[in-house]
Amino acid sequence: MTADNGTTTDNSTTTRVLRTTPSLALLYPRAVLTGFARRGQRLPDTEYVRRDLLVDQRHLARYAEVCGFAVAGRLPVTYPHLLAFPVQIKLMSARTFPFALAGLVHVANRVTQHRPLRVAEPLTLSVRADNLRPHRRGRQFDVLTECAVAGQVVWREVSTYLKRERVPGRAAPPAPDQAPAPGPDPTGHGTEEVVGTWRVAGDAGRRYAAVSGDRNPIHLHPVTARLFGFPRAIAHGMWTTARCLAALQDSLPDACTVDVRFARPVLLPATVTLSRWSGDNHREDHRDGPGDGRDNGRGESRGEHPDRGWGFALRQAGTATPHLLGRVSPVGPVGPG
Repeated sequence: MTADNGTTTDNSTTTRVLRTTPSLALLYPRAVLTGFARRGQRLPDTEYVRRDLLVDQRHLARYAEVCGFAVAGRLPVTYPHLLAFPVQIKLMSARTFPFALAGLVHVANRVTQHRPLRVAEPLTLSVRADNLRPHRRGRQFDVLTECAVAGQVVWREVSTYLKRERVPGRAAPPAPDQAPAPGPDPTGHGTEEVVGTWRVAGDAGRRYAAVSGDRNPIHLHPVTARLFGFPRAIAHGMWTTARCLAALQDSLPDACTVDVRFARPVLLPATVTLSRWSGDNHREDHRDGPGDGRDNGRGESRGEHPDRGWGFALRQAGTATPHLLGRVSPVGPVGPG
């Protein structure tokens, strides 16, 4: 059961400390029941904090199996997202949140890890929303998550969401399965190395939902996906991210930023191809990406070395159609938060 241990206010931000991890089974019905009346124009000035969180090693093993990671005393770079997900949903299902949870589109994600997190370390998670801004297809905002060990932030995430809205004088948004990539397709620039081709099973969404708690109907079954405009169930964006990074795990620096843009959904079942390239040849457009105030105006986090980075893409097998475009950039040591 979810409980707040205390509430403090610092300037304009209210911090709510959670004694236990929020229950998604309770939050989802609340989000549905309260979502229809939301018409707000600003994000809540609330930060949720979950302290002294310990990793359940059986859950970690299930996640690693579903996503393909090898775990050797360290957390996969995407695993803290799963730990923070219930707190993120608590934030976005609150009555003060301006948008209904249903219909939000996760369009981009950035993770910065200053060092690998060890499995046994107690973690403190903090989650807040920021940077509500206009977009050509509605409005965007960022959900900012930080993971600290002994008071030092060692992992950060910026999850960018789009709220589709009709904007006067602008074209209507495309259908979900026809949504354009958030940056130019990098095909044809430089030399790509094919890492692998996989068959993604029709139950991939249900398997990831079972371990992540993200039971959005668009991922579970063709019938429920069709209710939201998709011809078949689609893979979770964070599963596709994790699956790519698991295949590239041996190449990931200990300290790095991973930027991804979700282009077109993976309709299940599917056959996909992962490729990678070195250097700067495939830099994608960052116009629609995270805007957390920590970048330098080019979509790069502080301390990144983009010239030493490399890119990757997940595409529909046998085509140039991108499902996901990503970039890995090494970063410097932990600095001031």
